[in-house]
Amino acid sequence: MKNGVIVDLQHIFFSYGDVPVLEDVSIKLKQNDFLSIIGPNGGGKTTILKIILGLIEPDKGSVFVFGNSPKAARKFIGYLPQLFTFDYDFPVSIMDVVLMGRLGKRGLGRSYTKEDYQICLEALGEVGMEYLKDTQIGDLSGGQRQRVFIARALATNPKLLLLDEPVASVDTRWQQTFYELLQELNKEIAIIMVTHDISVVSTYIDKIACLNRRLYYHGSKKEGMHKISEMYEYPVQLITHDTPHSSSGERTND
Repeated sequence: MKNGVIVDLQHIFFSYGDVPVLEDVSIKLKQNDFLSIIGPNGGGKTTILKIILGLIEPDKGSVFVFGNSPKAARKFIGYLPQLFTFDYDFPVSIMDVVLMGRLGKRGLGRSYTKEDYQICLEALGEVGMEYLKDTQIGDLSGGQRQRVFIARALATNPKLLLLDEPVASVDTRWQQTFYELLQELNKEIAIIMVTHDISVVSTYIDKIACLNRRLYYHGSKKEGMHKISEMYEYPVQLITHDTPHSSSGERTND
């Protein structure tokens, strides 16, 4: 991996039929980067994640993940999609769901080991759900289910974590704990997170990619916040835990 780059997207173009979604997008990610992809709905954010995973291929451009093709590197990636299709009436426990994250390590038809169970229990502990490990997934609230799916992504022991609007169904009280968990995980792994929450970007994340079909900015948060207004085409106020700022970096009055 050249210069420590683990994700290298160069001049990506992609369309769904006749509808262009990405135009000449280039993004690089290094180990221990925490990158947030921000932009309006339909701007191509989820599409970028799917290209990194190898779920879809670009019409033009090159993609390397950990120096390989996306499909070959998928075993190193934990992924939490925005919309998760799951039969909640199926009788399966929380632990069973999280163990699914170990399938890529074990393969179909192979029994889980004690190590697998321990890794999954620790992943559930990280999201505060270990005490419900034997509960049926269908008996949980939407926010609790989202925590379980986050644990499943963590159970892969990923080198790269992809998160698509990860707290959309999670109660606000737990969101801060979750973002603090991500900061701790980021000491060991790289993270790419799609979010609409500008306040989260201003508080927890160090690099941003402003995407609305084309890439308006990719780099440090501090230097790029003014690009957010350009991308959304109206001023955006950033609310941190202490002081409101405008996207130009200037303080705003109450």
